[in-house]
Amino acid sequence: MNDFRKAIAERVLVLDGAMGTLLQERGLSPGGCPEEMNRTAPEVVVDIHAGYAAAGADILVANSFGGNRVKLAHYGLEKDVVALNRKAVELARQAGGAQAFVAGSIGPTGRFVEPVGDASFSEMVDIFAEQITALAEAGADLITFETFLDIRELKAGVIACRQVCDLPIIAQLTFDDGGRTVLGTPPDAAAVTLDALQVDVVGSNCGLGIDGIHDVLAQMRRVTSLPLIAQANAGLPILKDGETIFPGTPNEMVAYHQQLIALGVRVIGGCCGTTPEHIRAIRNALEDYSQAWTPPPRRGFLSSRAGVVEIGGQASCVLIGERINPTGKKGYSAELLSGKTAYIRREATEQVAAGAHLLDVNCGAPGVDEPLALERAVYAVSGVSTAPLVLDTSDPIALERALMAADGKVLINSVNGEAKSLERILPLAHRYGAAVIGLTLDEEGIPETAEGRVAIAQRILDAALAVGLPKEDLVIDCLTLTVSAEQSRALETLRALRMVRDELGLSTALGVSNISFGLPSRPILSSAFFAMALEAGLKAAIINPKDSRMMDSYRSALVLLCQDLRAEGYIDSYAGQTTQVAASGGPADEILDLRQRLAAAIISGDREGIVPLVEEALQEGLDAMTIGNEGLLPGLEEVGRRFADNRVFLPQVMQSADTMQAAFGRLRETMSGQAVKPLGRILMATVEGDIHDIGKNIVCTLLENHGFEVIDLGKNVSAQKILEVALERQVDAVGLSALMTTTLQQMQVTLDKLRDAGIKVFTMVGGAVVTQDYADSIGADIYAADAIEAVAKIKQALGH
Repeated sequence: MNDFRKAIAERVLVLDGAMGTLLQERGLSPGGCPEEMNRTAPEVVVDIHAGYAAAGADILVANSFGGNRVKLAHYGLEKDVVALNRKAVELARQAGGAQAFVAGSIGPTGRFVEPVGDASFSEMVDIFAEQITALAEAGADLITFETFLDIRELKAGVIACRQVCDLPIIAQLTFDDGGRTVLGTPPDAAAVTLDALQVDVVGSNCGLGIDGIHDVLAQMRRVTSLPLIAQANAGLPILKDGETIFPGTPNEMVAYHQQLIALGVRVIGGCCGTTPEHIRAIRNALEDYSQAWTPPPRRGFLSSRAGVVEIGGQASCVLIGERINPTGKKGYSAELLSGKTAYIRREATEQVAAGAHLLDVNCGAPGVDEPLALERAVYAVSGVSTAPLVLDTSDPIALERALMAADGKVLINSVNGEAKSLERILPLAHRYGAAVIGLTLDEEGIPETAEGRVAIAQRILDAALAVGLPKEDLVIDCLTLTVSAEQSRALETLRALRMVRDELGLSTALGVSNISFGLPSRPILSSAFFAMALEAGLKAAIINPKDSRMMDSYRSALVLLCQDLRAEGYIDSYAGQTTQVAASGGPADEILDLRQRLAAAIISGDREGIVPLVEEALQEGLDAMTIGNEGLLPGLEEVGRRFADNRVFLPQVMQSADTMQAAFGRLRETMSGQAVKPLGRILMATVEGDIHDIGKNIVCTLLENHGFEVIDLGKNVSAQKILEVALERQVDAVGLSALMTTTLQQMQVTLDKLRDAGIKVFTMVGGAVVTQDYADSIGADIYAADAIEAVAKIKQALGH
C-alpha cells in the first residue's frame, strides 16, 4: 500500500460514508453503543466496511468514533477502550485488506474544555492519548478527528496524537449554516489553528450538505496551504412517515466535484445519510476530472477562537498592544497578586478598540505565581476580545500553561540566540502550534552592528527549522535601543530590519517606543522612528495603541507606502475631523449610572466585579428585585441580542451567565426567607437513547438566570419518566433535546405521550439535528435553534 501522504499528493482519495445509521438498520438498538458491536456483532461491522470498499472507498473509517473512555462510560464500558478500539481497526482491515487505508476515528468526548466546561486541557490530552494509542498499536494507517465543536478539544486531540504516534492526521470540525461552530469558531480561524499544529488534512464533516461544506472549505483555503477534506451529509435531515431521512441523492453529492478539486480537496467522503451508493457515485465522478493540484504558498497567520490576523509577507504591519504588562503599573501588579483580572479585561477591550490587532500579555511581577496568573490572563482576554494573543514570558512553565489555555495560534514573546533559550522555548512552540518572536541577542548581549544581529537571526531560524517550525512562524525582533544613550544604533536597527527581510526572508518586529526612553515628549520621537521602521519593512510593532501620535504615524505611513489602498483606513479613522484627534489615553469612559454599570458587568462577563457592584447598589437603597430587573436582566438580554447578531459567541454567553449567577448568589443572601416566585417551571431533558446534553445544559443555565425554575432530568430520559415528572411537578413547559438523527423519533414519542395523558404544557424542542419543519411535524409549540432563542421563546409563550 502507498503511503497516505504520498497518495493524497498524487490523487483525490475517496473516504467511506455513514456508519451509525447502517448499524442501527442492522441491529443497533436506540441508545445502544455502536462501538460495542465490534465485539457483539463483528460480522455486521465487517459487512458495512466491505460494502464501502466494494463501492470504491480508498479509506475505511474504523467503528471507533465514540471509543474514548468518557463516551464509553455512559454504557459502563470505560475499561474496554483498548479492546474495542483494537477490534475496530481489525474489522476495517479485514474488510479492506491491502486495498484500503484504515483510519482510526476519534470523536469528541461530549465535554467542553475549561473555562467553558469542566475538563482540563491535560485531562483531554490524556483521554485522547489512551484511545489513539490503541488505534495506532492495532495498525491504523491514519487518525481522523470528526465532528468536533470545540477547537480547544480538537487541539488537545491533535497534541495527544503527536505525543503517542506519527500517523497522518485528518482534523475536521462541524459548522452550522451560519458558518461557525457551536462555540463560535469560523472556518478560517479553525484552519489557522490546525495548520499550526501541522495536521496533514483539514476540513469539515457533518452538519451541512455538500454546498455548505464547499463554502466552509473555501474560507479555509484562504488561510492554509494544507490538503482539504469534504465529508458532507446527504442533504439536511427531514421527517418522512415518522422516520428521519437524508434526502441528498448520490448525484447531488457529486455536484461540487470540480469546485472541490480546484480548492485542493484531496479526500472526499460522506457523513450522515450517505450509503455505498453515494460513495460509488463519488468514486465514479472523480474519473471525469484531472486530479492534479499544486498547494498555494504558505503564509503567516495567527488566530484566536473567533479571529484571524495575517502577519508578514504582503500583509501590512500589525499592531501589538503593549499595555498588559506590570512594568511601571502598580495597580496592575497589585491585581496580579490578588488574582483579579479587571485591568487585563479593560486594557484588552480598550486597546482593540484603539486599533490593536494582537494583544501582548505579560504577568511577570515580583511575588506573582506567573503560571497561574498567565493562564488566568489568557482566559480573561479571550473572554472579551477576538484578537490573537502574544504570550510574553521567559518562564517555560508559565508559557506551557498559557499555551494550553489559549484557543488559537499565538505568538510567543520570545526566544533569543542563547542555546538555553532555544532548547526551552522552540519545542513548546512546535508542540502547541505557536509562532515565535526571536530576539537578536545572545550570551554576549546585543551586537553593535546589523550584521551581528542578522547572524543571530540566522541561528534562531536554523534552530526553529530543526524542531519543525515553518519559516513563516518566526518573527525577528531587531531590538530598539534608546537613542538617549547610543544615538547611532537607531540606524543599525533600521538596517537590520532590511537585512533580515532581504537576506533571510523573515518578518520583523520591534518594541518601537523604547527608542525614546529617557527623553522628553517621547511620543514625538517614537512616532517619527515608527514611520521610518515601517518604511524599512517592519511587520509587527509593539506599541501603545491608545497613543494618538503613534496611531497617526501608523495610519499615515500605510497610505504613503501604498499599504492602505485608496486610503480607506485613513479616511475611516479621520473623516469629519477638523482638529487634532483626542490626546492619548484612549476613549473616555461614559458616565454610567449604577443600573447601567450592573448591565455592563453582565455584558462583559466581569464575574469578580459584579458582586461589589451589587453591594454598592444595595447600599444605595436598591432592592433585590430592582437590581435584578433593571440592572442585571437588561445586561443579559443585551448579550442575547449580540449573540443573535454574531457579535458574541457561546463562550461569552456562558461567561455572562456565570457572572449573573454570582450576582444572584449575593442577592439570595439578601432575600433569605423571602419567597420569590419564578417566572415559570420548566422541565428539561435529553430524549431516550441520546447521551448528549451540552446544549441542554446551556439552556438550563440561561433559563435559571432569567428567573425560571428548571427541573433538569439529564440525558437518555424515557418518555414515561418525563410524563411522570411533568405531572408531579406541574410544570409550565417541557423542553426536549436531541443531537442524533437516530433519536429524533423519541421527541414525537414523548410529545404523543404528554398529549395522550392530557397534560397541557408548552413543548419546546431543539438540538443539532432538529429543524423548524421537524418541530412543526410533531406538533411542538416551540423550536429553538440555540439557548438564547430558547429563553426568548419560553418567555414569550408564558407571557413575560
